[in-house]
Amino acid sequence: MYSGTAVVPGIGVGPVVRPAPRPTAPEHEEAGDPSVTTVAFGTAAAEVARRLRARSKAASGAASEVLSATATLAEDRGLATFVTKHATQGAGPATATTAAIEELAAMFTAAGGLMAERVTDLYDVRDRIVAELLELPEPGIPVPDEPSVLLADDLAPADTAGLDPARIVAIATELGGSTSHTAIIARQLGIPCVVAVTDLHDVTAGDRVAVDGSRGTVTVDPDEAQVAALVEEDRRTREAAAGWTGPGRTADGHEVQILANVQDGAGARVAAEQPIEGVGLFRTELSFLDRSTEPTVDEQADIYAAVFEAMGDKKVIVRTLDAGSDKPLAFANQPDEPNPALGVRGLRIGLADPAMLDRQLDGIAAAQARTGADVRVMAPMVTTEAEAQWFAERVRARGLLAGIMIETPSTVLLADRMFRHLDFVSIGTNDLSQYTFAADRMAPTLSDLTDPWQPALLASIKLVADAGRRAGKPVGVCGEAAAHPLLACVLTGLGVTSLSCAATAVRPVGAKLAQVTLAQCEAAAEAALAAPDHARAAQAAAEHLA
Repeated sequence: MYSGTAVVPGIGVGPVVRPAPRPTAPEHEEAGDPSVTTVAFGTAAAEVARRLRARSKAASGAASEVLSATATLAEDRGLATFVTKHATQGAGPATATTAAIEELAAMFTAAGGLMAERVTDLYDVRDRIVAELLELPEPGIPVPDEPSVLLADDLAPADTAGLDPARIVAIATELGGSTSHTAIIARQLGIPCVVAVTDLHDVTAGDRVAVDGSRGTVTVDPDEAQVAALVEEDRRTREAAAGWTGPGRTADGHEVQILANVQDGAGARVAAEQPIEGVGLFRTELSFLDRSTEPTVDEQADIYAAVFEAMGDKKVIVRTLDAGSDKPLAFANQPDEPNPALGVRGLRIGLADPAMLDRQLDGIAAAQARTGADVRVMAPMVTTEAEAQWFAERVRARGLLAGIMIETPSTVLLADRMFRHLDFVSIGTNDLSQYTFAADRMAPTLSDLTDPWQPALLASIKLVADAGRRAGKPVGVCGEAAAHPLLACVLTGLGVTSLSCAATAVRPVGAKLAQVTLAQCEAAAEAALAAPDHARAAQAAAEHLA
């Protein structure tokens, strides 16, 4: 049995499949004219980007987001510059591409934080461009003839986003963390998933394994009786989830709103098919990742209205542009930074260019006026009381309710003061975890620190929830922690009033809450807070939620 970080609950059993070998540049590739090499790279990169964007448009939610972001990497001007440099030094197209990616990956790794997360994406772009240059089949995941378990060192977003849950019944990777692209997309697809599994490379293709996405284990050649019991338990859990129709509340009637995270109208329409009470996180920046110029107020209003209309009279919480770091926007004029995760991102872009923020708020207000929707607006990456007040005044000037994302320790410590200016807050556990523990959330050796069960993270959430209760204002969670059924119960016990997650996680979360009382949730929260580490926090909580 191998252990890792559990990220998507469920059981998957079957033979192992692994990604096909990636293409490599020929050992003695003919160099040729540097200008011809540069043109060949540009043509191949454009074709790769085109395919990725086509997949992005066909996907939704996080899958669409990461495919679009990977397409942007393929056409990155810095990458093209490095390829030209190596071409002038005598490298052929595939060799120049490989060398350029290695150079860029080293820079991303040195930058750390969210930039380091993109290294897997860079290598995926390299392989796709090299395959295009060498006229080889596009690399990716094999399509098995029977339900199988996918094991890999790591998975590129483009590979994960295209998985068929009927054929790939579970995923386990040696790298990654609970907020990695693999985990996020697997959650959206509803595929049981475990990441950061040590020594997973020892398991070979064809081995029969059982992946337990609730306990974080991968068992080779499992006992069939034990597998049968786990599968039956998983069947009952899925049956309960399928039968849950909302609204969100515990067995004794304590209300907890269950909301969905969306990125556009298409995603909102899919989410609306679930028994949700609205949208807890509308990621507006994801609609603009491929735009070279800022959309007009009217264009923005059309995009926002599509989400508002899909939700009808249900509330929608809109997050203003969370650009920067791993989500660069060409029209935001963001500078190159040594550590983008700690640089100009989120509200800091609005502070530097208030007119751009005002145009977005005007677009949101126009869409709200057109649809009559119940709209609230929150800002990401807020760090001071003055920033919260500045943002809230702009939002309220347009007749809308104002809130912020709680993603930094400073906003946790000053939560009472933040509520003086706000109508609500929403905790982004992904970034709050990363900044609280000073740990790159993609570093496999640090995945224990960024696990959402960490008691220090739970203590931070409790501080904010307590401040919200004193102010009589709602406190939501819209990070990946809200998608885990057991952890959702603990969050409820901490005082969180709403949970926003991927649409596929809505029913499992709601069904689990419906099976336990508020007293059980509170007892589980106390037990988790008192635990010495994340693993024992999860174990202690589970004992109260059985």
